[in-house]
Amino acid sequence: MKRVTGIGGVFFKSDDPKKQQDWYRDHLGIDAGEYGTSFKWRHHDDPEKEGATAWTTFPSDTKYLEPSDRSFMINYRVHDLVGLLQALAKEGVQQVGEMLDEDYGRFAWIMDPEGNKIELWEPVDKVYAKMLEEEESGHDPDPESDKG
Repeated sequence: MKRVTGIGGVFFKSDDPKKQQDWYRDHLGIDAGEYGTSFKWRHHDDPEKEGATAWTTFPSDTKYLEPSDRSFMINYRVHDLVGLLQALAKEGVQQVGEMLDEDYGRFAWIMDPEGNKIELWEPVDKVYAKMLEEEESGHDPDPESDKG
């Protein structure tokens, strides 16, 4: 079974997310909006298929990265989330919380041995690509989103 197929996102805490985003924009050219930014790419096995890697800052008091006390979380793209969670459970890896189904994919969380929370994402790339297009056009794809 395929497990991780790529990196879906990099998320980290910041005392001042706006200031942090400005620094990354000014010095590294990463132009992020309220919900961060996405780096688009094409699938190696199917170049017609687009994918994206998210990059987002969160306020330092966010609960999203809990129970980890780390200041970052990596999101890994996976092929079969349910199958992977079953395999991980057999290997003694404990899931954190419940699996979440969204239009743009399924999500689940685990912890690594050093206490880093890991987000696993089985994306629905067509829906996610449409969300990115809407975001780029200035339409807020999720006005109810709570980043904190």
